[in-house]
Amino acid sequence: MKVFAIGWNYLDHNKELAHDEIPTEPTFFMKADTAIVKDNKPFFYPSFSQEIDYETEIVVRINRLGKGIDEKFAPRYYGEIGLGIDFTARDLQRRQRASGGPWEICKSFDQSAPISHFLKVSQFQDIQNINFHLAINGKTVQTGNTRDMIFPINQIIAYLSHFFTLKTGDLIFTGTPVNVGPVNIGDHLQGFIEDNLMLDFWVR
Repeated sequence: MKVFAIGWNYLDHNKELAHDEIPTEPTFFMKADTAIVKDNKPFFYPSFSQEIDYETEIVVRINRLGKGIDEKFAPRYYGEIGLGIDFTARDLQRRQRASGGPWEICKSFDQSAPISHFLKVSQFQDIQNINFHLAINGKTVQTGNTRDMIFPINQIIAYLSHFFTLKTGDLIFTGTPVNVGPVNIGDHLQGFIEDNLMLDFWVR
């Protein structure tokens, strides 16, 4: 299983990170399969970072083998979406940016990608008009809508498929909206797609 994550896919989030250039094609990185956390198991705060941030994202699960997919055929390659958290060691990310180094150390560490169960795409009228949000300790901290993506889901799938063979079960984190922020030990995270509770776990 491959785990792709799209960076800089919401304009306002780019601004909050002082990334002023609007990308002309999707930017992506990979997460290790050991980053995945399922079934609302706790996220254990790692000892190597003092600044872990949440980034709430719609996640697409690939349902068939595909390579060189045309964008108009991309909907054939997924039928479900879920919610995920791209946990980021922000202090390590700043260090990597300063040195021009890769991002795996701050993005792909163990347990850095909690994911929810999945919902059928068919239950939504428009995949590019879906609300989602994250609450911490009962307070909403981040909200987004897929209509605000710079690169929509079908375009992302087509783009990735020109570099990688997509396989059944591969996951795509599609980018995070504005208002990322820190988590702390003892926090209770709950993530929603529309009114559906998707994530419900604790930071330990």
